[in-house]
Amino acid sequence: MAVGDRERTSPPPLRSPAFRRFLLAHLISATGSAMAPVALAFAVIEQGGGARSLGIVLTAGTVPALVFLLVGGVLADRASRSRILFLGNLGAGAAQAVVAVLVATGTATTAAMSLCACASGAAAAFTGPAAQGVVPRLVGPERLQEANALVRVPRNAVKVVGPVVGGFVVALTGPAWALGWDAVTFVVAALLLAGLRLAGTVSAGGPGAGLVADLRVGWAGFRSRVWLWSFTLSGTAVVAAWLAGYQLLGPLVAERSYSGAGSWGLVQGAFAAGLLAGTVVCLLWKPQRLVLVAVVTSSGLFLPLAAMGLGLPLLWVLGAAVVAGAGMDVAIVAWSTVMQQQVPDQELGRLNAFNSLGEQIAIPLGYLVVATASAYWSSGGILLVCSAVILAAGAANACVRDVRRIRRR
Repeated sequence: MAVGDRERTSPPPLRSPAFRRFLLAHLISATGSAMAPVALAFAVIEQGGGARSLGIVLTAGTVPALVFLLVGGVLADRASRSRILFLGNLGAGAAQAVVAVLVATGTATTAAMSLCACASGAAAAFTGPAAQGVVPRLVGPERLQEANALVRVPRNAVKVVGPVVGGFVVALTGPAWALGWDAVTFVVAALLLAGLRLAGTVSAGGPGAGLVADLRVGWAGFRSRVWLWSFTLSGTAVVAAWLAGYQLLGPLVAERSYSGAGSWGLVQGAFAAGLLAGTVVCLLWKPQRLVLVAVVTSSGLFLPLAAMGLGLPLLWVLGAAVVAGAGMDVAIVAWSTVMQQQVPDQELGRLNAFNSLGEQIAIPLGYLVVATASAYWSSGGILLVCSAVILAAGAANACVRDVRRIRRR
């Protein structure tokens, strides 16, 4: 039966009450997550901290997410994923609620906010792998790309307006209210996700196997799939180069070469608009070579870095950001779909965890290298190097035969 025939016999994702519940949870949570970064930055500033304090708080949220990610992958293959999502979102909501209370009462400190960030980061390490394995339980295999794209719609739509709304909320009422709203959205999402009642699975390590045995089985599955580990290895370079160039040098270049915060806000808005456009593309286009598509479209991240590095006018940078955002979202949806199609359900949590860890592990090193290099070379030159790294990694990955061989099921 052809893909088109199977789609006609399989109901669209939005007709599934369980999928609609999952989608609603994503939408509600996204409204808080979009405002939280702005609120957190100003909460740090209000308690007298600067760039160093904010860096400590952000790092405190990142490190636990990496440390516990593999454990979260094992649990996603062993326990009820809906229960993991419920507890993880509830824990993150509690952590944000504590921060909101501390900020509202004027008792927030860098140390206290860092501890709460640690709790939120640890929760994300468990909810991330579990969330990746939910969609295949809710829709048929031929509807996976459509479902993955629909899940991205609310998150990307909110990214366009969320930071602006968050800025107004913080300006009018203070950061505590925005942080409090983030806490509420986590709790509401937790209650919605608890209602999914997804059954648990037993991992390939066996019912009596321990954490190490499960990780060994997961690592063997990861290593045996050339398309998976090659994409992850490429992503290690791409993600580190992109974030170091975009997040670290981008605002500095905007300040020096364009009109400062206003122009950087436009660039971020353009990238978010591109993400939303990419979601629309995924609802209309169903490519066959999903891994190759993910490689090629994610390589578009080099465009805004190159545009800023060459000192092109702001309009060119905005156009590059839109294209890069669209490509990035197509890559995310394509990659999620191919993982769900090619990896057995009982291994999906662990292999997603290995993939996520591999892509994120070099981010701190990327920040360090770029920060050190900026003392000796121009920001424009470093941005061009970062864009070249992204292109080279993508080109090398596209040359892998398995990347071109994997087709949609």
